[in-house]
Amino acid sequence: MAVEMRDRIWLGSAALLALGIVTGGYLLGDGLKRARAADRSVTVRGLAEKDVTADLATWSISYSATGFDLPTVRAEIDANTKALQGYFTALGFKADDLKPTGAGVNQYLSNGVNTITITQRMVLRTTDIPRAQRAVAQQFDLVRRGVTLQEGSGMRYSFTKLNDVKPQMVAAATKDARAAAEQFAKDSGAGVGGIKSATQGYFSIDARDGEGGEGSSDTPYKKVRVVTTVDFYLK
Repeated sequence: MAVEMRDRIWLGSAALLALGIVTGGYLLGDGLKRARAADRSVTVRGLAEKDVTADLATWSISYSATGFDLPTVRAEIDANTKALQGYFTALGFKADDLKPTGAGVNQYLSNGVNTITITQRMVLRTTDIPRAQRAVAQQFDLVRRGVTLQEGSGMRYSFTKLNDVKPQMVAAATKDARAAAEQFAKDSGAGVGGIKSATQGYFSIDARDGEGGEGSSDTPYKKVRVVTTVDFYLK
């Protein structure tokens, strides 16, 4: 009788152990399956572009005069400065739009003759972009006024309101990334879930349609561009 009871207990324990192993295996397999499903994702990039117009124009202007005595050279520089101020005033700029940023004096001997060169630097700073464009287009009038600009003098156009367009551009880039993810998911028979991770690329501001020269700063027409990298869960 004792042996029979012992056998029943052993069989019951074995059955419980087997049930536990089966249940544990099922739960482990189901957990791994769900973990694999949760780990399925696709990484895509989204692009957003926006055409903008510069809101700040700065024109760095350098001109010089050369002679053999300081008073004469200085008088010529003063005359050029007045001519420059008259040019911008005639175009409708305010007096404080044009400011001096520095000057330099170079004195040297040429064939035993003392030669003096004075260089004056001015900067025009304005948010009136159309007026700035007119100033550049008509700058030959400065030559008629006796002012010859040195090489390197040029207008630079800047877009300073990037923070104003960032939120909607990031949203547009994320939407573009989701569209790409949905296409990948459709091709593989899956669906797109939430965002697993995302990285915002840097914003670039370039000349629109390839306009402008080096650095694209000599055109007011810009294109803002951002690329985001988004990892979407698949379901």
